[in-house]
Amino acid sequence: MILHELLSYDVLRVIWWGLLGVLLIGFAVTDGFDMGVGALLPFVGRSDLERRVTINTIGPVWEGNQVWFVLGGGAIFAAWPPLYAVSFSGFYLAMFVILASFIVRPVAFTYRSKRDDPRWRSSWDWALCASGAIPALLFGVAVGSVIQGVPFHLTDDLHTIYEGAWYMKFIGLLDPFSILAGVVSLAMLVMHGAAWLTLKAEGVVQTRARAIGSVAALVAVAAYALAGVWMAVGIEGFRIVGDYVTDGPSNPLHFQVERTASWLGAYAERPWIVIAPVMGLVGGLLTFAGLRAGREVSTLLFSKMAILGVISSVGLTMFPFIMPSSSDPRSSLTVWNSSSSHLTLFIMLVSTVIFMPLILIYTAWVYKVLWGKVTEADVTDNSQSLY
Repeated sequence: MILHELLSYDVLRVIWWGLLGVLLIGFAVTDGFDMGVGALLPFVGRSDLERRVTINTIGPVWEGNQVWFVLGGGAIFAAWPPLYAVSFSGFYLAMFVILASFIVRPVAFTYRSKRDDPRWRSSWDWALCASGAIPALLFGVAVGSVIQGVPFHLTDDLHTIYEGAWYMKFIGLLDPFSILAGVVSLAMLVMHGAAWLTLKAEGVVQTRARAIGSVAALVAVAAYALAGVWMAVGIEGFRIVGDYVTDGPSNPLHFQVERTASWLGAYAERPWIVIAPVMGLVGGLLTFAGLRAGREVSTLLFSKMAILGVISSVGLTMFPFIMPSSSDPRSSLTVWNSSSSHLTLFIMLVSTVIFMPLILIYTAWVYKVLWGKVTEADVTDNSQSLY
C-alpha cells in the first residue's frame, strides 16, 4: 500500500506509456525478423531445400515471438482502454488484414511440406511471403496515419465517431506520408530478417540475404530521413494549451488541444530525445555496413538498434499524445487523459514486475538452446520432423 501511494497517478501513466513502447519494440525486434524472413522467402530461396532452410531458421521461435504482439494488445486494452477502443474501431479493416495474415502464417508453416508437389509448396511459400510483408507494411502505414492525426471525434458521452464512409477506415490510411511510413517499416523489417538469416543460415541463402538486406537497409534509412524532413516541413503537430493536470481523471474532453506548425518542436523542448532518430539512422547504416562486410552477431544487434531508434523516435516526438485527432483536436488521446485508473495501473505494474522477467529468462533460454546455424544437411537428415 505504501508503494501504491508513492507511485502517483501521473508517474504510473508515464511508466505504462514507456512499457507500451517496450512491448511494441519487443514485438518488432523479435517477430519483426520473422516477418522479414517470410517476406524474403521466395527471393533468398530458389530451390525447395533452400526455402526449407530459410523457413527453419525461424520455425522454432516464431510462435514465442508473437507473445509480444499479444502482450502489446493486452497492455493497450487494460492500461489504455480509450486508445484500444478508438484505434481498433478506426483501424478495424487494416487490423483484420493483419490478423488474417497472422492466421495464414501458422497454416502455411504446418501444411507447406505436407505434400511433395512443387506448385503446392510454392503457393504456401508466397503465402508466407505475404503474411510477412503485409503486416510489416500496414503497421508502418498505421503509424504514419497516427502521426498526422486520425479523423475521429468524441461525443459528450465519449462515443467515438469517425469521419467518412466505412471503407475510408482502410483506403483513408493510404495517403502519401502513411505509405512512406509503411515503406520505412517494411524495409526495416526486411533488413532485420536479412540480418537474422545472415546469423542463422549459410551458403547461397546467406549470400542472397546479405545482398537484399543491404538494399533494404539503404531504403529504410533514406525513407526514414525523408519522413523526418516531411514531418518538419509538411506535417502539423499537436500541443496541449492552457492549464491542465497530469494526475486527474481520464477524460479527453477535459483538455484543450490545438494544431502546431510541426511535431519537431518537441526537440526544442526536450533536446535529449534526438538520440532516438540518431540511433535509427546510425543503426540502419551500421546494419548496411555489417551486411556488406559479412559480419553476423553485430549486424543483428545494429539492426535491433535501428528498430529501437525508429520506434522510440515516434513515441518521444509525439509525447504526451498517443492518438491525436485531426478532425477534432480536443478529442485527442494523451498519456494524461486516456489511461485506466490509478489502482489498475498499479496492479498491472506489480504483475509485470513479477512475470516479465520470467518471460525474458525463458526467451533467453530458448534462444540459447536453439543457437547455431540451420544447414541443408540438417533439413535433409530431419526431413520428416522439420518444416
